Amino acid sequence: MKIARRDLLRRGWKLGGSLLGVAAGWTVFESLRPLATGAAKPKIKVGSLTDFADGTSTYVPAGRLFITNAGGQLFALSQKCPHLGCRVPFCESSGRFECACHGSIFDLGGEWIAGPAPRGMDRLALAVDGTSLQADTGAVTEGPPHGAKEFLTPPRGPSCLEKG
Repeated sequence: MKIARRDLLRRGWKLGGSLLGVAAGWTVFESLRPLATGAAKPKIKVGSLTDFADGTSTYVPAGRLFITNAGGQLFALSQKCPHLGCRVPFCESSGRFECACHGSIFDLGGEWIAGPAPRGMDRLALAVDGTSLQADTGAVTEGPPHGAKEFLTPPRGPSCLEKG
């Protein structure tokens, strides 16, 4: 059976268009799918209770979270900004979390101070097991709403966002 050149080209265009449609659909699916927490285990040991001094923030890469001590109260804060999911680093000079993507700023307790974020940083459950502290990466609660100022303190120094 001989296929005419015109039919061969028509079939080729249909096949190419179908493959392009599948690739576009897969790309849309991947971009709209929620991101995983990235933690290997739901509960991870983050250290001893004495490891976290008042007014400090410690990054825990295994859980992609920060352990902070604000006024003697310990928090496990997600590293993801509640605005669009960017990684929010802790700025040592100001003593605050500052999102370089869109400018949201959070205090040491993860409470919203400024920027487009709809709420404070999301919190993960903490549990004490003997003398060690464990964070449950599977138990995430939404951060505090705008207006929560329980742990707000003046900045220690210059903002990291203003340096660039």
